[in-house]
Amino acid sequence: MWGDEAVTHQLAERDPSRIWDTVQQVDLVHALYYAVMHVIFDLFGAGLLSLRLPSVLAMAAAAGGVGLLGLRLAGPRAGTPAGLVFALLPQVQKYAQEGRSYAMVCALIAWATCALVANVERGGRWRWAAYGLTLLVACLLHEFAVLALVAHGVTLFVSRPPKGVLRAWSVTAAGVATGLLPLTVVSAGQSEQVSWIGGPVRPYYLLVAVVVGVACARAPLRSGGPVSLAALAVPMLVLPGALLLTASLVKPLFVDRYVLFSNIGVALLLGAWLDHVRRLPRRSPVVYVAVAAALAALVPPSLELRTPRSRSNDATAVATAVREAGRPGDGLLHLSGKQRILTAAHPDDTRLLVDLALARDPVASNTLAGVEFAAPVIAARMKEFDRIVVVRAVGERASGDPREEA
Repeated sequence: MWGDEAVTHQLAERDPSRIWDTVQQVDLVHALYYAVMHVIFDLFGAGLLSLRLPSVLAMAAAAGGVGLLGLRLAGPRAGTPAGLVFALLPQVQKYAQEGRSYAMVCALIAWATCALVANVERGGRWRWAAYGLTLLVACLLHEFAVLALVAHGVTLFVSRPPKGVLRAWSVTAAGVATGLLPLTVVSAGQSEQVSWIGGPVRPYYLLVAVVVGVACARAPLRSGGPVSLAALAVPMLVLPGALLLTASLVKPLFVDRYVLFSNIGVALLLGAWLDHVRRLPRRSPVVYVAVAAALAALVPPSLELRTPRSRSNDATAVATAVREAGRPGDGLLHLSGKQRILTAAHPDDTRLLVDLALARDPVASNTLAGVEFAAPVIAARMKEFDRIVVVRAVGERASGDPREEA
């Protein structure tokens, strides 16, 4: 379990009223996800299986949605490869095994896109309502899901459907934006949460996917119906990341997982390209070699993603190290205080130690890391202990913080 998952685990175990009080101060953008996970924990218990299985199931549903999209846009021989390719993409594998909201967002956007394609062919008030509600839930799980709505708008503009379809989509899009507005306004006051983003985080995967996807889109892909596969897949692949990267010129916001749903676009394009290659009268052996090489290249990252090294930190290992280093009655310090999140996921490992800086624990204070004593109090408490276990992130120090100076 890594840091972000530790936050999910910690908050989902709190009472709904505690969750609500906490998200008024921090992590409001994930409030709906924490509420969903609280229900799951209530039903199945709090553990790694119940923490991660919802993401596995959600990503499986997303793969099904991608396969259905490929089928409707280009036939079953494009849809099946698209769904399989989606499941094999390293980024999809990574977030399918993580207790955060991104897999659920991906699934909802995949099925909202299926609803959009169906509505272009035969829309109705209730069908558009289902499309809008699905997208709104995705946006409430993570605000940047609204970028998929922008991609859908570009798809319709390029496809030139009947005016009634554009009008219905515009009304639905306005409803989604209106429903998301309160969350956007309130969560803007918690923008300090993303202050850790100093620049684009892991943009290279997206850039490679864009190059590969656009190259595939240049092939004469089979398509049927009023919406072409390329007209849907290319905006979904390119626009969300491009918009977030552009916004990052003003304030750094780009993190690869925020636009995880862009993988829907590249999977559709790769699936359609494989169908195109299959239909060629004379297939070059180079194509088979390229496909085999691509599959072989997926093996090392797929294995790496199933190790603790694939995460930016390992909360489980931290808690274990604290348990092994500490003796009953030893002092405990976190440098900085936010490192307390890493040990909070395994409270039994620190139960016999005295947290020297902690004035109010995270649950009582409705925070993620608790409220700490003033610097003089911390200094005085430290002098009372012969042994102190210190948890500190390598290379990290909050310069000028009087508590840490103490």
